[in-house]
Amino acid sequence: MSRLTGGTATGRYPALGLEGKLGENHSGEQRRETAQAKAERIIGEELKQLGCSDSVLRARPKCDPQKLALAARLRKETTLTIKSIAARLNMGTPRNATVRLQEWKHRHSTSAPEAGAEVGM
Repeated sequence: MSRLTGGTATGRYPALGLEGKLGENHSGEQRRETAQAKAERIIGEELKQLGCSDSVLRARPKCDPQKLALAARLRKETTLTIKSIAARLNMGTPRNATVRLQEWKHRHSTSAPEAGAEVGM
């Protein structure tokens, strides 16, 4: 253990057990590694639910609805950047991923009926 960083001599931190417990005294490196570990856990969950492998997901088109749904979930539940998400899911450039994700979110936010519409408000 390094006395200065609280991590190992290589500077790597075990991500397990830190999720949701990072405070302002934790380094940016710890935060990034924890976010990456959380993202990998979410990707694993989604792949299991979809019944496909990582390579199959990455080979799908950039605008694949399941890929966009996963990207939206990663963006919502982690602190990963669009650039990181686009690279991990093979979604092209960050700009392309941003545009496609915004279009996907718009389609899915307007498809749900308004809460007050059912009551006649």
